[in-house]
Amino acid sequence: MSVATRKHTHERIFEDVSNRLARVEGHVRGVNRMWREGKGCPEVLLQISAVQAALKQVSRMILEEHMESCLLEAAQRGGYRQALEELKEALKQTI
Repeated sequence: MSVATRKHTHERIFEDVSNRLARVEGHVRGVNRMWREGKGCPEVLLQISAVQAALKQVSRMILEEHMESCLLEAAQRGGYRQALEELKEALKQTI
């Protein structure tokens, strides 16, 4: 993949992730509103589950982008081991 193609892909992913995070943010505000309005706990829990699923999808997208661009670039410049260790450490914190 050429540098220009990789950059184009990165910009597309950046916009997609940003848009999804904005939707998650709005969804979280909606859950808070539901809670403040006294909606039933099962309804609120269902919406929290939806937010978690959306964030999990965003995490997957970011991880895939990182693997396809950052790790590839690190391998090309000889810093693959360090980049891999940094990724593993981040995953320990999130999984």
